[in-house]
Amino acid sequence: MDLRHLRSFAALAEERHFGRAAARLHIAQPALSQQVKQLEREFGVELVSRTTRRVELTEAGRRFAEHARAVLGSLGRASADMALLASGRAGRVAAGFIGTATYDLLPQAAREVRRLLPAVRLDLHGELLSPALLTGLLDGAYDLAVLRPDGVTRPEIELRVLRAEPLIAVLPDRHRLAGRDRIDLAELATEPFVTHFSGHRSSIHEHVLAACAAAGFQPASLMEVGETATLVVFVAAGLGVALVPEPVRSLALAGVAYVPLTAPPTVRLALATRAGETSPAVHRVAEIVARCT
Repeated sequence: MDLRHLRSFAALAEERHFGRAAARLHIAQPALSQQVKQLEREFGVELVSRTTRRVELTEAGRRFAEHARAVLGSLGRASADMALLASGRAGRVAAGFIGTATYDLLPQAAREVRRLLPAVRLDLHGELLSPALLTGLLDGAYDLAVLRPDGVTRPEIELRVLRAEPLIAVLPDRHRLAGRDRIDLAELATEPFVTHFSGHRSSIHEHVLAACAAAGFQPASLMEVGETATLVVFVAAGLGVALVPEPVRSLALAGVAYVPLTAPPTVRLALATRAGETSPAVHRVAEIVARCT
C-alpha cells in the first residue's frame, strides 16, 4: 500500500462512483479499479460492493476510508508545517536581551513576532548581561541576542549594530537636580554612583566610568548591581545616582527622575546571531527585532 492507493480510495469513498473518482484523480477507470482490488487482496477483505450504477462501501471499506482520511490529513498538516518551517514561519527561536533593552525593545519585538509569525515559538529571556548573552549564543542557549557589541570580535558571531543610545542620569526624584531639563555630568561629581557589575560581567560599567572621567571626575563611591531594574530601585531608595542608556526611561518607577545630559556619550546596541545561521525562523525574527529599533 502506498499513498497513491490511499488517495484513490479516499476519492472513491467520497464519489461512490468509479468514473467520477477516476476523473477527479486524473487516471483511467480500470487503473482505479485495479488499485482497489490490490488493497482488497492486501487486507483480505472486500472494501466495496460494486453495482452497475453505484459503489457502496462495506463495513471494512467505511473503516478503511476513515483511516485513509486520517493519514492523508496528517500528511497534509505535516507538509504545511514543513513549508512553514522552511519559510521561517514556524519553529522555535530563543532570544536574549540585555537589561536595558528588556523594557522597550523586547515587548515591541515580541508583539510583532506574535502578529507576523504566530506559528513561531518565541522563548524570551530578559535582564541579562552582555557577556552571559554572548556565552549563551555560542553554546546554543540563545539563537539571537541583543547586547552591547564592545570587544566582540569572535568570527563565530555576526553583529548588526541597531542604534546608538545616549546615556542619561537617573536621580532620586527629590534630588536637587531632578527638576532640570538637562544637566552637565560634572554636576554629579560628588555623588555616590550605582552601576552595573564591573569587569567581564557587564559592558556598561566601563562606559559609565569613561563618561565620568571625560567630565573630569571619578565617582566618590560605587555600588554595583546585576540588573538594571535593581539599579533604578536603588536610586529610588536614595543610595546614589546612575547613568543608563536612554531607553531605560521605559522602566517607569516611582521615586526616580530621568534627566538628559548636556553632552551625552553614547553606547551601541547590537543584534548578535551565530555566523552561518541556517534557521529561517531565526533570520525572520532577527529582521523583526531590527525593524523595531
